[in-house]
Amino acid sequence: MRININVFYRIFCFLLLSASLGFSQKKEKPRVLISTDIGGTDPDDFQSMIHLLMYSDLFKIEGLISSPFGNGKKQDILDMIALYEKDRPQLLNNYKELATPQALREVCKQGSKPSAPYAGYSKPTEGSDWIITCAKKQSKEPLWVLVWGGIEDLAQALHDAPEIEQKIRVFWIGGPNKKWSINAYSYIVEHHPNLWIIESNATYRGWFMEDENAPKNMHDAAYYENFIKGHGAMGTDFIKYYNGHIKMGDTPSLAYLMNGKPNDPTQESWGGQYKPIAYSSRHIFERNTSKLDSFPAYGVVEWRFKGPAISIPADSACFTLEIQKQEWAGYYLGNGIYGVRYSSKKPEVSSYIVHSKIKELDGQKGEYTSTAPWPSKPNKDDYQLGKNWYGDLPNPELFLADQQGARTISKHRQAYLADWAKRWALLK
Repeated sequence: MRININVFYRIFCFLLLSASLGFSQKKEKPRVLISTDIGGTDPDDFQSMIHLLMYSDLFKIEGLISSPFGNGKKQDILDMIALYEKDRPQLLNNYKELATPQALREVCKQGSKPSAPYAGYSKPTEGSDWIITCAKKQSKEPLWVLVWGGIEDLAQALHDAPEIEQKIRVFWIGGPNKKWSINAYSYIVEHHPNLWIIESNATYRGWFMEDENAPKNMHDAAYYENFIKGHGAMGTDFIKYYNGHIKMGDTPSLAYLMNGKPNDPTQESWGGQYKPIAYSSRHIFERNTSKLDSFPAYGVVEWRFKGPAISIPADSACFTLEIQKQEWAGYYLGNGIYGVRYSSKKPEVSSYIVHSKIKELDGQKGEYTSTAPWPSKPNKDDYQLGKNWYGDLPNPELFLADQQGARTISKHRQAYLADWAKRWALLK
């Protein structure tokens, strides 16, 4: 049989080109840096860290930063890596590109422990410096900064190296974390409105809030009993957190990169669906408030009180605001004005009281009402945002109880938990 040399040459060139394109179009792993409050006030980060390590083959993990509220520290991350090291050989049979324990240890850094003062930033930490270092690496891919707790280290990094704003993409689990990081958040939203960020204040709750379609064999504690119990060192450890009940409120930041179109938050993903927002709600009250005074949950509310003019170092707390047996630091702003910021983690009606050695402030009190959805109607005090700031979908049909947008995650519950179960099965 005679072969036309021209036809053969064309076929050869086509195959060569196809192979070349296939190689060049290989999907890049997302560059990821995690800021976690593991070991702090909420143990769910231990669960999320186990999930991250078991899926470490899907990411280029460039940083693991301890940014706790409370007593958490870098050692808590290292302890989880030690558990992962025991289980990794079994997982490697199916997932060849799992991160090495040594590589993970090398990128563990200590971040900020205290909440930021009124200015929103304080002093650099090992963690904030590492964010800058990673962001400045030569790469065509952005650095995904996934914030599982306080946003202090990111605020510090942006303050110290504002140019990194263009090199990072942020997914922040807000809500309760926003409440405690309110000053750092206020700094970022005011000084970096063009940051690319997903602010998940309520949507993330769909990861553990079950809707009417929740599979029974994965319901509540059933997932631990059916898929985790007796599976490796990490499985043995898992029962320590919420008695094995799936919480993992920070995992949606990872799931967002695992299944969906990360460059477009308006599309469906395992980490939720979001919409661009043009402003972040803020209300400033120069008086005590009552139940008739309302503002959106997850919004910034600031009370300002009149008092004596005093000489005090900048950003020194001189009073506290108590809400629901928790306290927030208040600061002297100058000219006899004192200020304190707060953000409610859910819609609520509540009260506050001021404690201070300054008699004009001590004992002042009031009430408030926070509402859904966020960010609600525009207000004169709002922070104006750029085109790449995303928030929870406000559609009523997407609420789970009073949690805005949560159904955009809960609808995928069976899919992402079943996928995770495949990896647990290797540790039996």
